[in-house]
Amino acid sequence: MQIDVQGELEEKNDLRAIDPFESKTGQIDDLLKEKLEQAFHKQTSKIRLHDIAKIACEHSPIDLAYAASHLPPNVRPVLYENLPSRDAKIKFIVNTDSDTRLTLFRQLDDSELKKIFERVPTDEAVWLLEDMPERRFRRLMDLIDSKKAVQIIELKRHDRKSAGRLMTSEFFAFTMDMTIGESAAYIRDNPRIDFTKGIFILNHAGELQGCVPARNMIINPQHTPLRQVMRPVLHKVTPDATREEVIDLVERYEISSLPVVDIDNYLVGVIAHEDVVEAMEDLTDETIAKMAGTHDKFTSYDSVLKRFITRAPWLGVTLLAGLVNMGVMSSFLQHEGGVFTFALFFVPLITGMSGNIGLQCSTVLIRIMAMGGFSMASKRETIVKELLGGMFTGAIFGVVCGLVVYVLNSAFSFDVSPMSPALMASIIGIGLIGGCAAGTLLGVFSPLFFSRIGIDPAVSAGPIVTAFNDFLSMSIYFLIALGISSLTNFS
Repeated sequence: MQIDVQGELEEKNDLRAIDPFESKTGQIDDLLKEKLEQAFHKQTSKIRLHDIAKIACEHSPIDLAYAASHLPPNVRPVLYENLPSRDAKIKFIVNTDSDTRLTLFRQLDDSELKKIFERVPTDEAVWLLEDMPERRFRRLMDLIDSKKAVQIIELKRHDRKSAGRLMTSEFFAFTMDMTIGESAAYIRDNPRIDFTKGIFILNHAGELQGCVPARNMIINPQHTPLRQVMRPVLHKVTPDATREEVIDLVERYEISSLPVVDIDNYLVGVIAHEDVVEAMEDLTDETIAKMAGTHDKFTSYDSVLKRFITRAPWLGVTLLAGLVNMGVMSSFLQHEGGVFTFALFFVPLITGMSGNIGLQCSTVLIRIMAMGGFSMASKRETIVKELLGGMFTGAIFGVVCGLVVYVLNSAFSFDVSPMSPALMASIIGIGLIGGCAAGTLLGVFSPLFFSRIGIDPAVSAGPIVTAFNDFLSMSIYFLIALGISSLTNFS
């Protein structure tokens, strides 16, 4: 039995301040986390198990799956064992995080896993089995139904980021000569296959010919042949197509189910819309993590050492660039000490502005690349617009900054440099323009460079751009300051 948690949420909200930005699902997660933590901290084991069983029966297994990721790993199997039914346990495993699944797989015996994976759809089973050791996987394939084991192994051969991994091999496909009544009877006899993934029509050779919308199955007479109500398939992919290509097709043409065919046009699988949504979420998580210089698979229970290992390589790049920047600053300070004493105060401004402009440019380009909008025809135009946009932004802010420095220096007479207010304003303004130009060039061309050499361009939008931008923009700024001051002294 499951109950609505709305009343509990309202009772909790009456007792504490509500965060207006917290979603309803976030409030449910907080409520379940609190209840589970209280139950697992009971001193008497009988009371604890009774409370856990009560919570497991009263709440959705999907909500419990999300809440489980906040529990210590050793108590997560206890929550799983107290779920009321096998269907609830399957929903729990499918919706929970990778660490929880790995913990459960270590605790569950082969017979329990056999019962679970024989009822899980093939495409979801392949996805879940990514968290299982290879030896355990082979042993489980020997236990489950041989037909399903073959389907799982076949799907698992495909690359993780390909259409072959996103597709399911469980779908409805009929020949053109079958009637609506005959196909409807077959659908009724196979209730575990998802009807919403589409009905596809094949010729006698097994080649894909078309599809039949569910509406046509309802409004037409039972004796109508499928060939009369089918529609052509306008979009399809091969198993080796990338997930980015799949996402682009489904998003642009709003496809509910995308057929996957081999080189001979034989239907080998179907990609449902919900599978594409999950692929988009995974791609977004990976991109954000790479831009931050870390990875997307982490939990609150990861050790400090593990967190350090995943972040240290990119931070090492930043450390190295910082040491190089220190050397650049010390070398420039040997010349014209008065000029650079004043210019040194504006180094954070120069590096910060140029870094943000470069990051904006690289983020826009990476987004366009990820969404499939970076075609050969539009590539040149996109690059030129980003370059001009970054340069124009840097020029505007450079002029504004120079005017502000001139006004402030004229009003308050800074005593850090013998230069005139106009000269100091020129150095800062032109230096900012040069630094922003450097950040724009780095932000635009670094994703293109990484993409050309086969590395995900998202990695260039994080620590790499930040580190090299500081060095490049600061060097240009100091060179401009040195050049302007030298010309002034010469004249």
